[in-house]
Amino acid sequence: MKKVLKPLILVIVLALVPYVGVTYGKLDYLFAIIVPYAATAILVLGMIWRLIDWLRRPVPFRIPTTCGQEQSLDWIKTNPLECPSNPFMAAMRVLSEVFLFRSLFRNTRAELHSGPKLVYGSHKWLWLGGLAFHWSLLIVVIRHARFFFEAMPFPVQMIETMDSLLDVTVPTLFLTDAVALAAVTFLVLRRLQDEKMRLISLSTDYFPLFLIGAIAAIGVSMRYVTKVNIMPVKALTLSLAHFGFDAPEPIGALFYVHLFLVCVLLAYVPFSKLVHMGAIFLSPTRNLPNDSRAKRHVNPWNPDIKFRTYAEYEDEFREKMKKAGLPVEKQ
Repeated sequence: MKKVLKPLILVIVLALVPYVGVTYGKLDYLFAIIVPYAATAILVLGMIWRLIDWLRRPVPFRIPTTCGQEQSLDWIKTNPLECPSNPFMAAMRVLSEVFLFRSLFRNTRAELHSGPKLVYGSHKWLWLGGLAFHWSLLIVVIRHARFFFEAMPFPVQMIETMDSLLDVTVPTLFLTDAVALAAVTFLVLRRLQDEKMRLISLSTDYFPLFLIGAIAAIGVSMRYVTKVNIMPVKALTLSLAHFGFDAPEPIGALFYVHLFLVCVLLAYVPFSKLVHMGAIFLSPTRNLPNDSRAKRHVNPWNPDIKFRTYAEYEDEFREKMKKAGLPVEKQ
């Protein structure tokens, strides 16, 4: 339980920091201007540092993870997406992984039944939960882009219209708000209910889930329950987008809790497992074509080795070969 309680308590403490600071310490400027800029700088510099570190790692050989037959002979059926033989199909496989979670879709679960008998079964609920979690968060982030523009861009407006298809509440209910909360809840309960997942899960696995859940819950609360004045929020985000340092208008402590947790999440990304959102594009097991049979890949850091032809070998050992009774090409 410590692995669960520690990150949960940490998220609660982080939420209390801006609430107390704004309510009793009047630290609106700190949490509205300084903290967002600092978090953004940490995110950008941290991702650049991780990117440089990844690009410096040499990958001389092709090590893609494949699930199909490599292209070799004409009469052998190949699978260009599962086992790409060129950079274009490798890029298609990466994009299908990013947008559709193909490897997670093929994932299976193993259970030990009486006998003992090891039984494999489908695990599509995990794929569906992960897909709903990531896509809903992406749409929520895109919808929030409207706060950083004077006029709402057409793509953002179109996405917001589709997201509010079930216009049954006032204010309008966004589907992704409910889906995001449900997906986070599902992923947390999955780790708590599954004994194997509880055993291998760490505090760092629960912390981002609790943090994202708190951000989503507070955002939903500000929209549907407590209500926050949008105009000063819009003014603040526009000022941040134009690198302004003007003091914000009074907004409310709950908004600063939401903003501070978002900043914590941004600063946490480069140093956590969440960095996989960028690492997937540079993973050699995903982005490399499997062309080992078509092209010879040489390890660039191996020492140079001088090879000798058989003629050179015989010139050096001809007399000894004759004495040993070995045949030679030249007498």
